[in-house]
Amino acid sequence: MSSFEESWRSASTAVQDKEERKILFATLDSFRQYRRVAHFNVTHRRRQNFYALPLSEWQLLSGPPINFLETLEHVDDAIDANADVAAEILKIGLESFGLNTEPGVDPIHWHGEAKSSDMDKARSTVRQFYRDWSSEGAGERRTSYGPVLRDIDAAFTNVANKGDIKVLVPGAGLGRLLFELCKQGYDVEGNEISYHQLIASNWILNHCDEAEQYTLFPFASDFSNIISRADQLKRVKIPDVHVASALADSHVAGRKSIRERMKMTAADFTELYGNAKNQGVFQAVATVFFLDTAQDVIRYIKTVHHCLEPGGIWSNNGPLLWHWTSPNEQTAKNVPDEQLAEQVNRGSIELSVEEVLKLVGSMGFEVDDRGIKDEASASGYIQNPNSMLQSSYRTSHWIARKMA
Repeated sequence: MSSFEESWRSASTAVQDKEERKILFATLDSFRQYRRVAHFNVTHRRRQNFYALPLSEWQLLSGPPINFLETLEHVDDAIDANADVAAEILKIGLESFGLNTEPGVDPIHWHGEAKSSDMDKARSTVRQFYRDWSSEGAGERRTSYGPVLRDIDAAFTNVANKGDIKVLVPGAGLGRLLFELCKQGYDVEGNEISYHQLIASNWILNHCDEAEQYTLFPFASDFSNIISRADQLKRVKIPDVHVASALADSHVAGRKSIRERMKMTAADFTELYGNAKNQGVFQAVATVFFLDTAQDVIRYIKTVHHCLEPGGIWSNNGPLLWHWTSPNEQTAKNVPDEQLAEQVNRGSIELSVEEVLKLVGSMGFEVDDRGIKDEASASGYIQNPNSMLQSSYRTSHWIARKMA
């Protein structure tokens, strides 16, 4: 077993708090219900609406050249393929927590706990494999992760053993940036608070037997702004790389293997890395599409400063889509609903890029602003390249060095 999986299992078995169990069980149940809910919301409702049309109209649409009912059958097949991925994630999650798959068999009741917000998170997590673990998502990874990977390599280019460099990745998500940094030789620790992301990352990093093992239809549920059904039913294979093989190939004789240098923690970023144990531990912090998840960005900056050693670097690339602009938007984010009311009362702030850079510079860092990306290098986020609607982020890229 890899040290990554050991550290993940250690975090998962530490769930003792009643509220934490409630959040975990809702996460597991959302993957269990994925298939049923997706079929109901995506195709069942559309069939109802279709047959509600005048008879002459639905008869016209059901045959050539439109064949709309046949399209819905293809979408159902795509949903089943995506649901197979969700089922694999659920299987690994249940094994990790020692739970049984069938209701009534396990004395611990975890079925029926998912709410609509949990289902949204399961859907977005499965869809996110397109961005992080398919060949087709390489373009998004290049514009999002690429600048940070280059920053860290440039900062430590003269270090003979990169395994001596500890890098922290807050908001590690599905683990791709964590994996890429480890593959380059660093000792990397990911941090994630979302159980959806934690369970899914454990599956993709530790439990896939080969590259391109699973088929995913990331845009199957999208019925708007599509040019052709082929675009809607585009299939990709995940993972694009067999992680275990890549890790084995990266082993350096006489040093720790890449498996030993990849860890994951399941905790609130500011609470865990703001404690005394983590003071000055890391030589680098890498944040991608993370800073705007802060309710109070000052706490994030303080935490990064606290866990970096003097002279350590913080590389950031991402937008400022502040997640706490409205509490109602939180259902689509990765903060558990049960924590929402308490956190709303803490207050929040939304700053501009200029203000963020000034703030970071006033809190013990020397800032090197690499600017806002132009449209040519803007970053999409799970974007269908053939959609009639194209949205992308002109991300803010900067490096901050902790002053001695």
